[in-house]
This record gives sequence, structure tokens and C-alpha cells, in this order.
Amino acid sequence: MLSVDSYTLLRQAVLNVKGVPMLYLPFLYYPTKKDQRATGFLLPTYGSSTLRGQQLHNGFFWAINRSQDATIMHEFYSRIGQGVTGEYRYNYANSNGELSTHMLDQHEATYTTDTGTTTQPAERSYDVRGGLNQTLPGNMHARASVNYFSSIRTNQTFNTNVFDASRNNRRYGGNIVGAWYGYALNGTFERSEYFYNTTSSGLTGGAPRVAFSKSERPLFGTPIYFSMGSEYVYLLSETKSGSVIDNKDLTRLDFTPQVRFPFKKWQWFTVNSSFNWRDTYYTRSLDANNAVLDTGVNRRFFTAQAQILGPIFNRVFDTPNSGYAEKFKHSIEPFLTLQRTSSIDNADRIISIEGIDRIIGGTTQYAYGVNNRIYAKRSLVPGQPSSAREIISVGLTQTYYTNEQAALYDTHYATSFSGAPPSHFSPIQLSVRAMPSDGINTSLSAEFDSRYHSLRTVTLTESYSWTNRVQSSVTWSKKFLIPKLTGFDDPARNDHYFITSTNVHTKDNRLGTLYSFNYDVRTSTMLQQRVSGFYNAQCCGIAVEYQSYNFSGIAGVPIPADHRFFLSFTLAGLGNFSPFNGALGGVPR
Repeated sequence: MLSVDSYTLLRQAVLNVKGVPMLYLPFLYYPTKKDQRATGFLLPTYGSSTLRGQQLHNGFFWAINRSQDATIMHEFYSRIGQGVTGEYRYNYANSNGELSTHMLDQHEATYTTDTGTTTQPAERSYDVRGGLNQTLPGNMHARASVNYFSSIRTNQTFNTNVFDASRNNRRYGGNIVGAWYGYALNGTFERSEYFYNTTSSGLTGGAPRVAFSKSERPLFGTPIYFSMGSEYVYLLSETKSGSVIDNKDLTRLDFTPQVRFPFKKWQWFTVNSSFNWRDTYYTRSLDANNAVLDTGVNRRFFTAQAQILGPIFNRVFDTPNSGYAEKFKHSIEPFLTLQRTSSIDNADRIISIEGIDRIIGGTTQYAYGVNNRIYAKRSLVPGQPSSAREIISVGLTQTYYTNEQAALYDTHYATSFSGAPPSHFSPIQLSVRAMPSDGINTSLSAEFDSRYHSLRTVTLTESYSWTNRVQSSVTWSKKFLIPKLTGFDDPARNDHYFITSTNVHTKDNRLGTLYSFNYDVRTSTMLQQRVSGFYNAQCCGIAVEYQSYNFSGIAGVPIPADHRFFLSFTLAGLGNFSPFNGALGGVPR
């Protein structure tokens, strides 16, 4: 029975694609309203997995009103049990939010592989994901997010997206911000837990964190600017290893006034000088043996800094006959940053949890380098006026520290926390970015060890887009082996990955495909490989996906790899749904 602008009732229905029967449905109650948001049952999604067996996902969509909707889904797995998913979404004016919850009830399952028979115990787990963006009265705004799971093993084996599957931290938090007449208030609650394995983890966060600041303003009508920041935070710091718990939670009060004097008389040479004083109180401290005491400690120091840019050298090249740009401009920008941090007498008593706790006193830093920028003046749209845009930038940076301990905590360099020993010199950092057109974006970052004359790390990322029909991205990253440098001398820890993804579809989205893989070059292992495709006809459509996922290195998984297959239909272009674990993601629904 077909009822236009209402619901369609089908009995003993067979769905055909190009005359080929693909799905039998004994009963289907489906919305066929002109409004594409209609309450009703969604077409089921079928899948199969080596780990979980045959899968069937059924969904019910509830169009609550024009600003809210919800989806309830049931999942059946022939080998391990069943699951339930609930999703809620809303969008009111400038406020929006979404929440997805998933519960998986797994019974005991036995697997036979080349190495023998393994039994996976029964487990009930849940996963919560969501975000909130809410406008409040009084010029205030609220944000919240959650990405929390109860079982690290289930998280690593259930998700089809390799980035979700490899995620080893769970977190939730939110904040409220407001600004009035140059003053700002930020209240935050955040709790984040990182897992090293199934029995060991580290807990961090602020519960709560309240920051109050005054924005920069001229001081008494002079060219000197004054600003102020302050913060109260209860810091979470706890590590677990089996039944052993090491707790270093404490409260920290921080106050930082700053004055700044910018010298901008010449465009080709600028100096930005600042001076700030920091007073920090901690409710807990360390004794001479690094044992935690419930005794407070106060820390005071000042930092003076001068950022010098220039002299800047520019040259313009006229290219009227070039088919790419009318003019090119090359800019050479040398820079030098001088920073002096006063001595901190009681630094050895500070419990280091965050970056500001690890500041090394009695240190002068010289950060120096040069940036090269190339601009092209060209018209992006035929017939429109030309405009200049940066197409290539190349930067080289290095820092010298009078106190070599400061090199261990410099967040400007990716390898500062890699375990390398203290040094007066940071690695030489190279950063390159090229955007010759709107569709091409290439970036390269590398760090070179000046003592051993060897690369520490390299990351190359390239993305390409053509008229929204072709999207491609490639990422290559490598941590190099340096036998004499601690932190880089272990071949088993020198990661080397190659990641790529390509999405191609027709202009009308009738036909398309997606292919991606993650390859571990060091171990010659394909970590994940995924291929999916879809075809949409006038009456109906079909989407399929195949994925292989390598479980090597994940403890407690009874099989070495999982092979997954998913199949989904769409009817009359009204759309469908994707399972909670990310299957069929990236395929137009």
C-alpha cells in the first residue's frame, strides 16, 4: 500500500537494483512524505565480521520537531551478542548539540586460529560521544564534549575507523565563557584518562578550572600595554598500574600581570617587548626524596622577552605573460626572540603536572631563524580582480638555551618530550607549506639533530580536491634511528607510517567510491584497509563496504585480524543510517 506524503506499507517485498534482487523484506513500514525528515523505520544494514559474525542493524528515526530528532538502533551479532544505540540531535538558532550512546552486550565466544583455540570472555561495555554548543544570556557561551568508553579492548576492536580504534584516551568536559568590558571569565571542567594497556592508565584534567583575565589596554595613554591573567584550578594527576595508585592531585593558584611595548615605526623592522611577573601557589609539594607532601609551596619569577622581526627583504617579479599569476613577491623575514626567565629557588619542590609547572628558571633563550614567503597575484575567478595570496612558505628555526634542562620542556619542538638528553641546542625545525591553488595543499615538518647531523622526525601531508568530486589525502611520517641519541636509539620505537585516502564520486552523487589504508612501514604490516562504494538510482540505491583490520599488538584479542563487510540500501533517495562504529562512513546517505 503506497500513500504519498504519508507512509508506505510493504509486505513480502523484494528490492531490486538494475533488475537484480538484493534484499527480501517480509514487512516494511516506511515514510514517503515530501518532507525528508519523517518519523519511521529505516532500512536495515547488513554486515559480517570475523570477530563478531553476521550482523544486522535496524533503526527507527523520530522527527521530534523541526529542531530536534532522534534515532534508536538495535544491532544483532550472530557470534557475540547484541547492542543498542541511541542518538539525539538538536539545532536552535545559534545553539546545537548531539549525543550518541552505545551499549554492547557480548557473551562468551570461542575462536579457532592457526595457533589454537581462544575463548573471549563475556563483557558488557558502553560508549558515549557527543558535543554541545549553547548560547547563554549575559554574553555567555557554553560548550561541552564527551568521548568516553568503558572498555579499552572493545574500543580498539569495535570501531571501523582506525583513528577511533587506536584512540587510547577517554574524556569528558565542558566550559562556560563570558566577556564584559575588556574582562573575560572562563570556567572549565575536564577529565581525561590515557591508557597504556588494559590495566595501566594516567588521569589528568582540571576539575574545575576557573580563569579570569583582563584584555590588553594602553597604560595611562602611553604606547605601553597592560594585561592580566589569573587562574584557579584543581589539577587531577593520578597513575594506575594494576592495584597500585599514585595520586598527585593538588590545587594551584596563578596570577600573571604583563606589560608590553611594541615598536612598529618601520614595516621592515619591528620589536615587540614584554615583561611579565608570575606568582603561583601549590597546595602540595615535594620533599628532598620526591615524596608528595600535603604542604603548600609558593613560586615567584619574572620573564622578559623581545621579539625582533627583520630587517625584511622583499622583491617583486612582474610576469605579465605567465598563465598563472601577474606578479610574484618573495619575502625574506629573519627573526630573533630573546627571553630571560629569572631563577626559581624552590623549583625542586614543585609537582610538575602541566607546562607552566615545568618552567626552568635562571635561563636565557635565543630563538632564531628565517621565514621565506612567496606570494602570487592572480585572479581566482575569471573576470574578477586579481589578489595576492601566499602560495609557498618555508621556515627554519632553532633555539639556544643557557640552561640545557630547558630543552626538555620546549613545546615549540615535537621531539622535546621524546626522551632525548638535555642539550644547549634544540633540534633545527623545518616547516614548509605550499598552496598553489584552492585544491592543493602540501605541508612538510621535520626536525634535524644538529649534534648527530641526522633527521629526528619527518611528516609530509598532501591533500587534493577537484570540484568536490575528487578528494585525496596522503600522510607519511617517520621517526629516524639515531644510535647514539637516547629516545631515538630503539628500532622498535621508531614509528614509520603511510596513510592515504581517496574519495571519488560523480557530480550528481549517483556513483562513487572511497579507498583508504594505513600501512606500518617499519613492520611491513597493513594495519587497516577499507574500500566502499555506492550507487544511487532514481528509485533506490545500494552501498557496500569491505574492511580488513590488523589486531597485532592489541592484547586480549582472540584473532590476528578482522575482515568486515557491510551492505546498505536507500529507498527513493530518502536516506538511511550508518552503524555506530563508523561503518559506511563517508558514503552519501
